[in-house]
Formats: sequence, structure tokens, C-alpha cells
Amino acid sequence: MAELDPEDAKLITLARSARSRTGAAEGAAVRDTDGRTYLAATVALPSLQLSALQAAVAAAVSSGVDGLEAAAVVSAAEAVEEAGLAAVHDLTAAAPVLLAGPDGVLRTTT
Repeated sequence: MAELDPEDAKLITLARSARSRTGAAEGAAVRDTDGRTYLAATVALPSLQLSALQAAVAAAVSSGVDGLEAAAVVSAAEAVEEAGLAAVHDLTAAAPVLLAGPDGVLRTTT
């Protein structure tokens, strides 16, 4: 596997920190077209459920972002959930979404 771009490695590190800080099932980070990052963890409330990726995209959109360069998810899951992928691709169809395990090792890029 090719070496990970430093900016993409940073996204994975931020996603790991969001997951670790909250003890959530997932952590995610997105980078907008200006290079700013937004991170979030899984939201699991009785009245609101968001994947970490959905929450990170929502944080970016609520800050006025209209495009993403890339996203990363840290999870024990085998794949990035479809609703989160759809949210990323609503903003930028070609934005890569990296999936790393809890250890931070990249598994796949979608």
C-alpha cells in the first residue's frame, strides 16, 4: 500500500482522538476545500442518532462549508455506513473517504 498523504494521516489521527475522547463506537473527521477540519463522534441519544461521519459533515455544513476534500472514519466496522458516505458525496461526489481501524491503520478508501 502506498504511503498515506500527511493531510489524510492527520484526518485519521483527529478521527481517532474524537472516538477516544468520547468512548464512542466511531470517530470521524472531514477536511473542507479551504483545509479546515471538523471532527465528531457517534451520536446515540434517544431522540437523535448520527454516525460519526454524518455528525462531522453536519458540523462542517453548519459552519458554511460547501465542499469537502476528504473524510476519515475510525471504526471497528468493516465498511463506512451508507448514510455517512451519502452525506460526504452530497457535498463533493469525488471526495475520498478513508476507513481506519481503532489502531489507526488504514483499511480501505471509498
